[in-house]
Amino acid sequence: MANSNGGIVGVDNPPVEQPEIITTFNASGTLTTAPYTTELQYVVVAGGGGGGGQMGGGGGAGGYRSSVPGENSGGGASAEPTTPVSGGSPYPVTVGAGGAASPGTGGDPGAAALLPGGQGTASTLGTPSPISTVGGGAGMVQEISFPVSTGGSGGGNGRFGSSGGSGTSNQGFAGGPNTPDDNTASGGGGAAAAGSAPPGTGISGAGGAGVASSITGSPVTRAGGGGGGGRRDGTQQIVTMGDGGAGGGGHGGVWPTTPGPLGLPAPVARSTAGTANTGGGGGGGAANPIQAPGRTGGSGVVIVKEAAGPYLASGVWDMNALYDNVKAGTWTNA
Repeated sequence: MANSNGGIVGVDNPPVEQPEIITTFNASGTLTTAPYTTELQYVVVAGGGGGGGQMGGGGGAGGYRSSVPGENSGGGASAEPTTPVSGGSPYPVTVGAGGAASPGTGGDPGAAALLPGGQGTASTLGTPSPISTVGGGAGMVQEISFPVSTGGSGGGNGRFGSSGGSGTSNQGFAGGPNTPDDNTASGGGGAAAAGSAPPGTGISGAGGAGVASSITGSPVTRAGGGGGGGRRDGTQQIVTMGDGGAGGGGHGGVWPTTPGPLGLPAPVARSTAGTANTGGGGGGGAANPIQAPGRTGGSGVVIVKEAAGPYLASGVWDMNALYDNVKAGTWTNA
């Protein structure tokens, strides 16, 4: 039956049951909300920072923000409020890239200049009040001429550095400080914990841990910092490379400059990138930046949850609304 304005009168329409919808963006795109969605839960993680080369610090994790009730955002913050949206509306989503690995080879005359890793880039959920995160800080190299790198979580420092980069409030923690000239480097900060300083002679710092979320059903930890790299110093010292932080942080690398002492095998080179779509920081590089360089940070991720629930349909519908709901399979008329 039509009303005087050309609308369609729905008689005794029962509530519409909208299912729970979880959407994961591993790359930039557009979120179109379901017809009756009015608010969103989210986890938004920026790209992690790249690790520094040549006894370099680990990259910091990408900034981490969450509105899932009972969970945490980064930097020790509680979950944020859900964000209001309009049903059936498009919203842009940007997924940040991980920071580049530390370029250059350094060391020998004529070699390409050795530079810090690259900073990660922001991830954003473009709702009416956009939810944006800061890319992870870059890991430093052994030279002290570069300022430390701040970010969502801060980058770790290299062999001759001291303090680590700071994190962003409510997104992540600082990178670890370092003990200068100990053939070691510090770990990048994570969303749940700061990067570690070298805990003793010959041990590089680990990346800070990330935050776990069950927004997709099972708990997954994201935004761990990268571990620091190092080297073996003659026969006097064996460096233990820093582990990547839980949540996709890459491991630091180590490379022997001489054969192992007392006939022990030389340590295995190990430097790894931050895991894709976790925002993990890249691992710091070893003394030989060719065989065990600083590594790239992991790309970010945006995850959105639209809650299930009954929604009472209006008694009067215009023709456009009727068409949209029939097409979406959400129109009922008892």
